[in-house]
Amino acid sequence: MPELAWTATQMRTETHIVVNAELIAAYQAASSPHSIRALKSDLEAFDLWCRRTKRIALPATPEIVAGYLDARSEQGAKPASLGRYKASIAKIHQLLDLKDPTQAELVKLRLRAIRREKGTAQAQARPLRFKGPVKDVEHDKPRGINVKALLEACSDDLPGLRDRALLSVAYDSGLRASELVAIEVGQIQGALDPEARLLAIPRSKSDQKGEGATAFLSPRSVRAVAAWMEAAGIEEGVLFRRVQVRRYKARAAVKGRSIDSISSREKWDLRKTLPKKAISARTEYDIGTAALHPGSIGPIWRSIIQRAFDRDALPDLAKEDLARLLKGISAHSTRVGLNQDLFVVGEDLAGIMDALRWKSPRMPLSYNRNLAAEAGAVGRLSSKLE
Repeated sequence: MPELAWTATQMRTETHIVVNAELIAAYQAASSPHSIRALKSDLEAFDLWCRRTKRIALPATPEIVAGYLDARSEQGAKPASLGRYKASIAKIHQLLDLKDPTQAELVKLRLRAIRREKGTAQAQARPLRFKGPVKDVEHDKPRGINVKALLEACSDDLPGLRDRALLSVAYDSGLRASELVAIEVGQIQGALDPEARLLAIPRSKSDQKGEGATAFLSPRSVRAVAAWMEAAGIEEGVLFRRVQVRRYKARAAVKGRSIDSISSREKWDLRKTLPKKAISARTEYDIGTAALHPGSIGPIWRSIIQRAFDRDALPDLAKEDLARLLKGISAHSTRVGLNQDLFVVGEDLAGIMDALRWKSPRMPLSYNRNLAAEAGAVGRLSSKLE
């Protein structure tokens, strides 16, 4: 039985629900794994709320859906998330050939009221730009949290080599977390520039049909990837993998004890009479075979930033600044940073959309909203009045 079909059979119902397993299997085959996980998670949350409040999940009424959206809004859910919950409830009703309760005017008006009250603006990931928040990416010195300093601060041990390659590729390609961790060695191809490479992207969030796309990898990323692959012994398969670190403390030499010194209260063991050599501190690494989890990318970025700060690689940041800035860093920060750097160097919207594989101009324009205001008419006037 398809995973979603099983989820549907577990939801709270009032009458027997006929599950069209073939239809649900077809839907799963046509959808990305991420979409299936999100839908399953949304349905489980909705069913749990229905059970706790003694309501029916399937088929749901408009009143139940509206009540659920209100409850999630009171718990802090953003309008964008509420829209997704509504879409998930609609989808399972459609797949089960049940009347869609989300089409009722009550649900639409309730969601509209929440959006009016809370606003629809989404919190934007803090950008990781190559030189940080600078006006001239070519001539200005790096400042704040910047990719250049973070790359230089990565250590040359296995975790550091992986993190340097991961961050460099993420910035160059603008890939989302799920796309970044899915990169395989075979996707890296030659380019006209012998020191650069091209990255084949077989599938992405905006390319569910698998038409494919290509991203550019700079010589900097090529060197970082080569160093990581050589150190980790990776020749094929997924590129970015888990690195398990085991650290052993140093131990001083121990002289063997005489037999007479072993009291009757101790456990008798002749090995106590043997001397032990001193052991130096050492570190061992285990390289996994599976890809990193997409959810690990944001924490990895924050760890890289924290280590760079601890090594004085971000000299113009105070500790209080760092704590505040880290809260906004997510897996999407490199994508936002590349988007903004392209805007700053004068790339037009069409070029930015092509480089980051956007299907709509809404998101790239949203990411560049603050920069556009600074570079706009009032910003230009202000610079002349100073």
